[in-house]
Amino acid sequence: MLELALFDLDGVIRHFDESLTLSIEREHGLPSGSIADAAFSGPLISAVTTGRVSRAEWVADLAHRIGNASAAEAWAAQCPTVDTSMLELSDRLRRGGTRTAILTNGTDTIGAEVAAQGIDTHFDAIFNSAQIGFAKPDIRAFEHVMSALAVDAARTFFTDDSPSQLAGATALGMITHHFRAQGPLLDALRDAGARI
Repeated sequence: MLELALFDLDGVIRHFDESLTLSIEREHGLPSGSIADAAFSGPLISAVTTGRVSRAEWVADLAHRIGNASAAEAWAAQCPTVDTSMLELSDRLRRGGTRTAILTNGTDTIGAEVAAQGIDTHFDAIFNSAQIGFAKPDIRAFEHVMSALAVDAARTFFTDDSPSQLAGATALGMITHHFRAQGPLLDALRDAGARI
């Protein structure tokens, strides 16, 4: 019996529209890909996802890097779309006796975001790297989850849309799955012993 199904947030439960970022770049005369390059590179991305700087500070730094505060603010204001079928899957897992949780490399605003989008009510726990102090794939982020929920790694399933983020979970002995679509995920969960 699977004790815990652990999910990544962005790219699995909710999704950002990459075309919106491209539109913002075009509107502000920025090279394609420049916002993501600036936002997700360098030491600041590590600092914001481990709680050493705030999301507001991260966005301010992005504005400085790209030389355009309006573009940075427009990018930061985007609202991701929640995949309601994934929320329903979490509900089904819980009804079948498997606890569910989210582990995200997030910023200090994640708690408010998942509450505003109604995500939090579909999971037993939300774990945010900015609060934990360690970000995936750091094994300590996964150890924090195991300790907090008192679950066995061998009976824990973790899925993420980024294969590189699976390493810490694999090292702990969790069952891991590279998320691409819900169909293969359902098969992997059933193989792991989930009742859905």
